[in-house]
Amino acid sequence: MRRFVLGDLHGAHIALVQVLERCEFDYKNDQLITIGDIVDGWQDSFMCVEELLKIDNRIDIIGNHDNWLTTFIQTGIHDQAWAMGGLSTAKSYARAIGLELKIQEVGQGFLLNLNSGDIPEDHQKFFKGQHKYYKDQDNNLFVHGGFNPYEPIGSQLAYTLMWDRHLWAKHIGIKNGYGKIIKYVEDFNKIFIGHTSTTFSGDYQPVKVDKLINMDTGAGGGGYLSIMDVDTGEFWQSDYVPDLYPDDEHNDENQ
Repeated sequence: MRRFVLGDLHGAHIALVQVLERCEFDYKNDQLITIGDIVDGWQDSFMCVEELLKIDNRIDIIGNHDNWLTTFIQTGIHDQAWAMGGLSTAKSYARAIGLELKIQEVGQGFLLNLNSGDIPEDHQKFFKGQHKYYKDQDNNLFVHGGFNPYEPIGSQLAYTLMWDRHLWAKHIGIKNGYGKIIKYVEDFNKIFIGHTSTTFSGDYQPVKVDKLINMDTGAGGGGYLSIMDVDTGEFWQSDYVPDLYPDDEHNDENQ
């Protein structure tokens, strides 16, 4: 069984299909670890989940965007009022279930007629089943945002694991020639993160600094979707994602 890790997806189903084809992913026998942020951004959040559900061996890490949808599923309330790219997710699900979506702007967000029960049951199960982090038998760690390297990973808050950017910032310092190599309280082989796009530092491919590998290569905006073989480090990328969705209104947000 080959093992792969997938960067932040953000509703880019066309890109997802491309990278799975390019690495010759076996839906029955290979394993896929998704690093979080499946939804919000491009127009195909529903289709992204549908594609992932076809994969037999899958481990899913929760991202902050996924958490907003999970909160909606559990409570009927979307923490960001469908802002921050969430409206595209709502539209995707409305199209899938044949709902004529009614949208009212409220402050920085939106009020919709989409109900939590409108999310298909298998999709609800997908998001509720996402993990805060995953540590495999080889001491490889997979987490969406980051964490405090000086505390055990199991004791850290879900919020920290989804939102932390300090760990990546420290490694950017190391990459640029300042800062010291981190001595983790736990022994990790490789650490895979997403959440903070490598495009912010001018990189459009996965970036490895010491043990840390950032898989978010900008699929949610002006970049590419990346998938990597966990064991060999070989990676594959989609086409430039905005070119895959030339008529998507999300392109306007990325100008």
